[in-house]
Amino acid sequence: MTQFPNFVGGQWLSSDDAAENRNPSDKSDVIGLFAKADAETVRDAIGAARSALPEWANASPQLRHDVLLAASMEILQRRDELTQILSREEGKAPKDSFGEVTRAAHVLSFFAGEALRLNGEFATSTRPGIEAHVTREPAGVVGIITPWNFPIAIPAWKIAPALAYGNTVVFKPAGLVPHSAWMLVDILQRAGLPNGVLNLVMGSGGVVGDAILSSDAVDAISFTGSVATGRHVAASCIQGPRMKKVQLEMGGKNPLVVLDDANLETAVECAANSAFYSTGQRCTAASRLIVTEGIADRFVDRLQTRMSELTVGNALDPQTDIGPVVDESQLESNLSYLDVGREEGARVVGGELLNRETQGNFMAPALFLEATNRMRICREEIFGPVSAVIKVRDYDEALAVANDTEYGLSSGICTNNLKYARHYRRNAAAGLVFVNLPIAGVDHHLPFGGRKNSSYGPREQGAYAREFYTTVKTAYIGDME
Repeated sequence: MTQFPNFVGGQWLSSDDAAENRNPSDKSDVIGLFAKADAETVRDAIGAARSALPEWANASPQLRHDVLLAASMEILQRRDELTQILSREEGKAPKDSFGEVTRAAHVLSFFAGEALRLNGEFATSTRPGIEAHVTREPAGVVGIITPWNFPIAIPAWKIAPALAYGNTVVFKPAGLVPHSAWMLVDILQRAGLPNGVLNLVMGSGGVVGDAILSSDAVDAISFTGSVATGRHVAASCIQGPRMKKVQLEMGGKNPLVVLDDANLETAVECAANSAFYSTGQRCTAASRLIVTEGIADRFVDRLQTRMSELTVGNALDPQTDIGPVVDESQLESNLSYLDVGREEGARVVGGELLNRETQGNFMAPALFLEATNRMRICREEIFGPVSAVIKVRDYDEALAVANDTEYGLSSGICTNNLKYARHYRRNAAAGLVFVNLPIAGVDHHLPFGGRKNSSYGPREQGAYAREFYTTVKTAYIGDME
């Protein structure tokens, strides 16, 4: 069985303690054994990143550009291989995995360009004879902690700007999906990174994550995951002896509003894509479908038909629309929420466990009908192929219900009324707003993030990423004798 080591200070380090990585489409398929780092290995990785920081922070922008661009090109050249790796370990359908791998390559390419575009400002001082310069410098050693649902794209969109702006990185991927992360690190290192600039430490959050959080040699933390863990990350960064810069991307309970005047086929396709694709395992998934009375019955009927047309199957099968749930724990959680919904008075359509040729975590997409926004199923993030239909009277009630949540990541509306589209865009309490589109698709060159309990700190992606990965310095220069 293939063993995959950690990567510290330019060296691949094996471990006596390793975790199996299994295929959720076929539980008998063990992908490999992935080394689990202990606290000492994490400290070594942080030390390596700290030692490499001065050289990389002062490296030519051209070198940073060249490394990121070379890595982007290799990902594109190996896209089919990486797509299969991603689908095999995470369970994402091939077309979704292909899109994610492509996005990772595009992210690296974008930040290759950003490495050459980090400009400063010259300002006129209010005091005669004094020059003022505003520049950006690297934040320092950055700890990056990523989730399992986008195992190559999220690491790419955190690591790429960190490297582009001159930071060094200690990277902890999710334990469920280490293979895609391992491949990304291997590709970046071979693209020409100096030793110690990028370090990979795999293992549990309780060991590896906490060792990163507790280190005084780490300057900043970028985390994507649950709200509960995000709060722990934030508290650790603020309450420690040396406060760290922190960036959090967390959960969502995202609404898609469908008004009476919407194109029915457009609305149904937006709902099916947003709620069920990627097995619903997206923080931007539409888990609340808020539908006005005049179109509700037709919408529900057509959506149920569309759900029955989706193929749930092995993630390595090109015909699959929806792959398996990522692991048994998540599957049990999904099923428990179906019971919660029934107990609260909602009617469940779908959600059955499915038998396929291989033993996997296969679940039919599920829809809650007769739901209200006060139910737990409409308040708590489920993170599976599950959504709830909430019937409302009109646009005003739809907007109020859409915003009535502790989250504020993604929000959408289907309508042919320009007045409502404009009003919703301005008044939806979310960081991302979509009109007549699925609410789960975003562009790599534009800012990503939400409000309330969905996000904390500067935005990710696009040129806005520099707000987190750099620190601003203002310098005043007087006359020279």
